[in-house]
Amino acid sequence: METRYVDIAESYFIHDKMIEVGGGRRGIRDFTLLHSAVERPRATFGGKDLYETIWFKAAAIIQSIIKNHPFNDGNKRTGYFTALRFLNINNYDIRATKEAIVNFTLSIDTKSFPLKRIASWFKFHSKRSR
Repeated sequence: METRYVDIAESYFIHDKMIEVGGGRRGIRDFTLLHSAVERPRATFGGKDLYETIWFKAAAIIQSIIKNHPFNDGNKRTGYFTALRFLNINNYDIRATKEAIVNFTLSIDTKSFPLKRIASWFKFHSKRSR
């Protein structure tokens, strides 16, 4: 099955909903950083995917949005839910408590979580949905 990706409009829609529900300042702080974050999972080198698994691709999205802050506010929420949307459209659901998700996203922001560790978290908490 071919991998499906989240686009910029979808990520912005997610951001808008996160701000509507949780509060904060709407808007894109840096469009280039958002574009880079959303496109990062598609990156290739020499014809090979740089992020070979679905979990590494999800990790690339969440890490880029959380660490690079393309939005004015709500980057952790938007990063998580954009990665979740990516997994959902590729037939995976996340099974984790709200507390585990909050700790996970905060750790990406405040600690030096390597991409491999983020991908491992997604793999451990993912279940096939279809």
